[in-house]
Amino acid sequence: MLGLGHLDLGGTFNKTLTLTVLLIAFSQFNFGFDQQGYSATQAMDSFIRQFGTINPKTGKHHLDPVWLSFFNGFNYLGQGAGVVIGSWISNRFGRRMCMFTMSIWAMVCATIVLTARSRDQILIGRVFNYIYIGMELAVVPVFQSEIAPEKSRGFVVGTYQISLFSPRWLILKDRGDEAMTALRRFREGKYTEEEIQHEYRTIHDAVHKTVRQGSFVDIFRGTNLKRTYIVAGANFFLQATGQIFTSIYGAIYVKSLGTVNPFNITITIAVVNVCTSLLAMVLTDKLGRRTQVFVGASVQTAALMTMGGIGTATVLTHSLKSGIIAMMVVFTFGYSLGWAPTSHILSPEIPNTKARDMTYRTASVLNIAVQFAVSFSLPYLLYEPYAALGSRVGFIFGSIAAISLVFAYFSVPDCSGRTLEEIDQLFEAHIPPRHFRGTKLDESSVDENVKALEVSP
Repeated sequence: MLGLGHLDLGGTFNKTLTLTVLLIAFSQFNFGFDQQGYSATQAMDSFIRQFGTINPKTGKHHLDPVWLSFFNGFNYLGQGAGVVIGSWISNRFGRRMCMFTMSIWAMVCATIVLTARSRDQILIGRVFNYIYIGMELAVVPVFQSEIAPEKSRGFVVGTYQISLFSPRWLILKDRGDEAMTALRRFREGKYTEEEIQHEYRTIHDAVHKTVRQGSFVDIFRGTNLKRTYIVAGANFFLQATGQIFTSIYGAIYVKSLGTVNPFNITITIAVVNVCTSLLAMVLTDKLGRRTQVFVGASVQTAALMTMGGIGTATVLTHSLKSGIIAMMVVFTFGYSLGWAPTSHILSPEIPNTKARDMTYRTASVLNIAVQFAVSFSLPYLLYEPYAALGSRVGFIFGSIAAISLVFAYFSVPDCSGRTLEEIDQLFEAHIPPRHFRGTKLDESSVDENVKALEVSP
């Protein structure tokens, strides 16, 4: 048994839950392949010859900033459409059906991209593929959050990075018998029948406290306003603190520096990302969401400001260029430890049951809008004949990362070890998010209302 703080994998994972979580997590590989694949590919000479144009100054093929902004920005329009489509399918037909639909669509898009011989075709193929990415964003973290036991939810949703229906979704659709069957399959062998029955009653009562599915207006009413603010803020800082610079433009920018092989740096960043993500999955339920964000965002801020400071040098020597590249790697560690896993955990666990899909959909659209804005503008910020800031963009992203620390202190709650229904109780009791971890709920309040609250100093 692996026991780390609230994390208890051996005591909560049976065979069905393990296989389900693994299969859902595998779907995330496509997103990683797309980002890392295109990041490295667009720095390859063969890709530049195939899809680039002749630079009139050098007489060589290059990818002009305008097309780069289209290629790495317009795909998020497809992702935005995918979030709306995926959220609708997930809510109307279930999380499982959304997984089937998006997987079939991904195979169609892969064919378009693999046969691309022109700029227009590969651009269209990438935009279409991001419809799949958007559908995945709409369903995967929500699905994982709903099926995971409270002691392992941070670990399970942190993988976002043979499916069953979500018991909560089935209850929401008044399919109680099927919900009980699904819950038993996720819990049998690790929980007693009494514990399973208690969890079912808790979910059922929480769902039916609200008589209808939350509308767009509802997510800004009452305690939902604070929840929407937290989820939206987490999604904003996930994308506005500079990860697109390293993940999408990292290889091509390193190539422009002319110091080291950009593909070696791409591999290094990918390894750091994977290793740190695995570490974060284990630490999330031990350290808590707040601690991870504080540590990760602090590392991001320091790395970005250092990178920006190096870029102010009149002449960038080989050692200074190496310093910029090193800060890109350090930044990746901070991002993969802090906002990357934490935002995906907060987004599905903070909204209440009735408003979860609408809140998550709204925050995801904001997430994509920020990605589009950053991806589209970066080529103009980095290269001539436009702003030509180079690594000085670190000052922009570093400032935003510093602001994210303030947001995290006041607004990011630590829900480690809490059921989704207990989180509802804490918000209804108007407990400040920074006090969630130290708040004790009376046992009976999980089934009815908050009867006793003790906030630790």
